[in-house]
Amino acid sequence: MSTHPGLTPIPLTEDLLRGALHLERTERGVLPHRLPDRARAQNTDGRLAMAESQPAGVRLVLRTRATVVELDTLPTKRAYVGAPPRPDGIYDLLVDGRLADQAVVTGGNTLTIDMARGSAEIRPGPVGTLRFSGLSADPKDIEIWLPHDETTELIALRADAPVEPAPDRGRAVWLHHGSSISHGSDAASPTATWPALAAALGGVELINLGFAGSALLDPFTARAIRDTPADRISVKIGINLVNTDLMRLRAFTPAVHGFLDTIREGHPTTPLLVVSPILCPIHEDTPGPSAPDFSSLSAGKLNFRAAGDPAETAAGKLTLSVIRDELTRIVGQRVAEDPNLHHLDGRELYGEADTAELPLPDALHPDAPTHRRMGERFARLAFRTGGPLAVARD
Repeated sequence: MSTHPGLTPIPLTEDLLRGALHLERTERGVLPHRLPDRARAQNTDGRLAMAESQPAGVRLVLRTRATVVELDTLPTKRAYVGAPPRPDGIYDLLVDGRLADQAVVTGGNTLTIDMARGSAEIRPGPVGTLRFSGLSADPKDIEIWLPHDETTELIALRADAPVEPAPDRGRAVWLHHGSSISHGSDAASPTATWPALAAALGGVELINLGFAGSALLDPFTARAIRDTPADRISVKIGINLVNTDLMRLRAFTPAVHGFLDTIREGHPTTPLLVVSPILCPIHEDTPGPSAPDFSSLSAGKLNFRAAGDPAETAAGKLTLSVIRDELTRIVGQRVAEDPNLHHLDGRELYGEADTAELPLPDALHPDAPTHRRMGERFARLAFRTGGPLAVARD
C-alpha cells in the first residue's frame, strides 16, 4: 500500500520505458541498461560498464490524467578526488513533447574516483524522491527523461490518476552509437544532448548508444545494434580510438568493416549513416593517447592534451585526419553494394569555423551551446527530405 496519500503505486514495467535495451531487476526496483545482458557479460571494462548504465536517452513515457507524479530513484553520483562536487543529475519532464519542468534527486550512492591513482570506491546512500505537481488534469503524454550521465536505479512510481504506456505515435526509431560526445558529456540536461535535440527536431524516437570513452568498435556493441529494432541507424566512429590509442590503422580498417557487416546482418537495408569525428584540434594530426592535465582540477577544470607523437602516424598510429580519410574510403568502397549506406564528415557538425566561437572547453568535449548547434545541424543534414536518414513528413 502506498504511504503517499492520494497517490497510487504504478508498476515499473518495460512498456513504460523507452531508450533502454534491458531492464535489470534489482532487490529494490529496476536498473535500465543501454546494452543487453549478453553484451555486458562479454565486457571487461569498468568505464563501459559505468557508461552503459548511465541512462542517456532513457525515459519513462506515460499517458495519464495525473496532476501529480512521483518517482523514487537511487542515483549513483560521481565525485573526483581533488575536484569540487559535481552537480546533481537533471530529470527533464516533457508534457506532450514540450519541456515543462526539471528536477534533481539528492542523496544516492557516491562513486569516488581518483584519476591520478586509477581507483574508485563506492559509498551507499539513500533513495531520493522526484515530484512533479500542478500538471493539467487533461489526458496527456508525459515523458520523464532520466539523467544522461548518472546511473539511475528506478525504485517506485506513483501518480494520482491511472497511468498507461503512451501510445505508439508511428515515429521512426533512430538508433545512434557514438562516444561521450554522443552520450552527452557537458550537455545541460538529458533532452539537451545533441542526439536528443536532433531526434526532437527530426521527429524520431531516439535510442542513444553513446558510451563515454567506449565507442571502440566492440563486436558485442555491433551485435546489440544488429539485434535492436530500428528504422534509421548512425554510428559515429573515431575519437575514442584515438584518445585511448587502442589500435593501429592495420586493425582499424577491418574492424570498421566487421562492425558494419554485423549491423547489416540484422538491418540489411536500413539507412545507415557513418559519421566521422568532429573537429578536435589536439588530435587532428597528433595521435593519442589523450592525457589529463590535473593542474586546474581543484578549480573544477580538467583539460586534456595529446600525448602521442605526430611522427608515429607513419607506423600506423591513428589521428582524426587519418580516420576521416579511411572512413571516407571504406564507405565509398562499400556503397557500390550497399546503396543505403551513407557518410557524413563530422566537421559539418562542428568544424574549423566553430572553434573560435565555441572552443571545446577541455579540448575534447563540446559545451551546452555546441550540443545545441550539433543537434540542429545533424537534424538538418540527416533528417531533411532527401537526407541520408530522411523521415517522411505528414
